[in-house]
Amino acid sequence: MPALWDDSVRVQLIVGVQWGDEGKGKIVDLLGEEADIVARYQGGPNAGHTVQFGQEKFILHQIPSGIFHPHTICALGNGVVINPVSILEEIDLLESKGIRVYDRLWISAGAHLIFPYHQVLDQMGEEEDGEIKIGTTGRGIGPAYADKAYRTGIRVGMLLDPKGWESKVIHAVRSKNQLLSKLYGNPGVNEEQVIDSFRVFVQRLQGCIRDVSIELENARRNGKRLLLEGAQGTLLDIDFGTYPYVTSSNTTVGGACTGLGLNPRAIDRVIGILKAYTTRVGNGPFPTELKDEIGESIRKVGMEFGATTGRPRRCGWFDAVIARYAVRINGMDAFAMMKLDVLDHLDEIRICTAYRYKDQILEDFPPFLHVLEQVEPIYEVLPGWKTSTFGITQYEALPVNARKYIERIESLLQTPIRILSTSADRKGTILR
Repeated sequence: MPALWDDSVRVQLIVGVQWGDEGKGKIVDLLGEEADIVARYQGGPNAGHTVQFGQEKFILHQIPSGIFHPHTICALGNGVVINPVSILEEIDLLESKGIRVYDRLWISAGAHLIFPYHQVLDQMGEEEDGEIKIGTTGRGIGPAYADKAYRTGIRVGMLLDPKGWESKVIHAVRSKNQLLSKLYGNPGVNEEQVIDSFRVFVQRLQGCIRDVSIELENARRNGKRLLLEGAQGTLLDIDFGTYPYVTSSNTTVGGACTGLGLNPRAIDRVIGILKAYTTRVGNGPFPTELKDEIGESIRKVGMEFGATTGRPRRCGWFDAVIARYAVRINGMDAFAMMKLDVLDHLDEIRICTAYRYKDQILEDFPPFLHVLEQVEPIYEVLPGWKTSTFGITQYEALPVNARKYIERIESLLQTPIRILSTSADRKGTILR
């Protein structure tokens, strides 16, 4: 079996190639088996990483997927936003299953907290947005990051100030309640309940709060293996995604540096996670979307429903244009391709190799939303394999046409596919 780590690699980074939901949780779990630390660098409880062991499925929203390996430390960086109530619920669930968390969790003092009023503002704002609806999860992520940028947010480390934190929280709640009342006629949130929830958070997790940046650097210098993970995918990056239909943080490689306090030279290998087809949740342009029975069959076979919200995902053919863009932005060294088995039933399979916009052929991802909304995908058609690939663990055992499909994508992206997933279970994996 090929090595997932070697002596030249101390820090590996996992990044989504498409619009998120690519299956990063399984790969983090796979690589995390040999990692000493798994660190998450951005996002909040709006994203879910699904990990399956046999018949048992876990959906993690804030705790890194490496938590299932008893030797692994899990870290939440300063680029993450944390809901103090839901993270404790997640920890309680894991602990009830016999998975130790408290002595294996680091939380950055610089991470920002999500208040109940952030969730109300998120939901109210989405209702008021008229034609431009982003399709958020309503978990308060955007408003929490907005407060961070506006310098009015509350950081985790502030809660360790025994004299000052309550007054800061009360001021924040009262200020936002006034805003909710004036803008939406909403009564706001109960400040005592907020104080109580934050007090419980501090009581239970104060031993986990630390300077994650220096902890990671010390671990790296001492030869420890670090695995960095983000939420969502490249096309949801707030700077490089399909803005405004994006998340509120940097999901790409640069977000790992700013979201963990690691310097760029510390990252030894970048692995992009992509599906054998393309999906997205929420609104926004999607050039290869299939609004027919084929798209519905992919959704049904692939169980394409959001891990956090249960919303049906939009499904379409593999888009090499956005994948090439992700390679350029992130500097991919290799790919992990997920859900190959979902395509087993199809007679033919298409790959989008370029876009047609009016009288132009676009091989590069366009930076203009109005262009992306009008492009037509140019497809290359390959024959399907019509044979089950479910659970196959050797590349040579795959059907010939499945291998041709994989190798054609490698050729288009000029990047090797080193890991192939053929089922949701850990065992359904091919390492090349």
